[in-house]
Amino acid sequence: MFKKIFFISLMFALGSYQPVCFAATLNSPNLSDYNIPTAPDLNAKAYILADATTGQILAAKNADLKLEPASLTKLMTLYLVFTELNSGQLKLSDQVLISKKAWKTGGSRMFVKVGSRVSVEDLIQGITVQSGNDATVALAEHLGGTTDAFVQMMNQTAASLGMKNTHFADPTGLPSPENLATATDLSILARAIITQYPQYYHYFSEKWFVWNGIRQPNRNKLLWRDFNVDGLKTGYTADAGYCLVSSATQTGTRFVTVVLDAPNADTRANDSQALLNYGFRFFQTQKIYDGQQTIVEQRVWKGQNKYVALGVAKDFGVTLPRSALGDIKITMEYSNDISAPVTQNQVFGTINVYLKDQLIASQSIVALKDDPKGGFFKRFFDGIAHFFYGLFHKDTIMQDVATK
Repeated sequence: MFKKIFFISLMFALGSYQPVCFAATLNSPNLSDYNIPTAPDLNAKAYILADATTGQILAAKNADLKLEPASLTKLMTLYLVFTELNSGQLKLSDQVLISKKAWKTGGSRMFVKVGSRVSVEDLIQGITVQSGNDATVALAEHLGGTTDAFVQMMNQTAASLGMKNTHFADPTGLPSPENLATATDLSILARAIITQYPQYYHYFSEKWFVWNGIRQPNRNKLLWRDFNVDGLKTGYTADAGYCLVSSATQTGTRFVTVVLDAPNADTRANDSQALLNYGFRFFQTQKIYDGQQTIVEQRVWKGQNKYVALGVAKDFGVTLPRSALGDIKITMEYSNDISAPVTQNQVFGTINVYLKDQLIASQSIVALKDDPKGGFFKRFFDGIAHFFYGLFHKDTIMQDVATK
């Protein structure tokens, strides 16, 4: 089989980047050449700072220690609600019957009334702003039939997201030694919400919500002190301590922080702010390619179409020290012998990103569309042309490309 390997080496200027989630192989860059100070030493038992786009971890302490997440559990409840909304199986205007169990649930409450019907959207706000356990149970029962069935959905979804050290025991996060998560896993969940369901993310930035004549504030203090912060969720129980998952964006870079088991509400906010400040001061997300962008059109033999567009399935970027952006090198390798049938997302190559000589990220090059087999005559004449093409073309092509 004839192959073409097409190498690109380029330096590129910083560009804006809208965060989205993508699957890539990532390695932490060597920071020794860039005078980056160590991450702040904080008071919380566990924490993590991650880039919301790339998933690269920039600071961590006990990030894989299993701890009770308190009301951070509700992020998974909301993720499942957003999933149902996105699929069309649920609507924001749908009315949810409030059961006696939901009404009686203790802890923080939205103060819904038993036997009443409340819209899905109002219940979402009752969770994101007021951290209402009653609203959470109501939605869990509405989606799962019972809270036990809903908890099964939560754990199945956690496994599918790669939350390897998480086990949910209820939808709310009320005290339970069986309800456990890690800073790493919660950062994965937060990134999934941000990148997969941006249309619902705005609920996390609301500062107030009024229900049943009761006006309650969002307990995320960072929403009040830093206009770059726009989410996500607080949590507290005596066993879990004070917890916070936060996210903020500046100039196209978005970070997620998770702080677990801080001694008080001020500390969890201050620790989260310190992590965000560290990230924005020293690091930046660099876009490599947009998802579904055609990087190259490659010849397809014996297909219905003559060419297939190759690119990356989802947006691809890396997180680097600000002073390292001029040291990026990219190599791209892809096949020069593609024959139909071609299926969308079929892998035909790899993009590698280097910081100096260190490989820091890789991403698959895939077909952006299907190309089924062509008709008999198309396959016949392409077969002849393919034979002679292989005789007169090199297996590899070397080319330098510079960006504008």
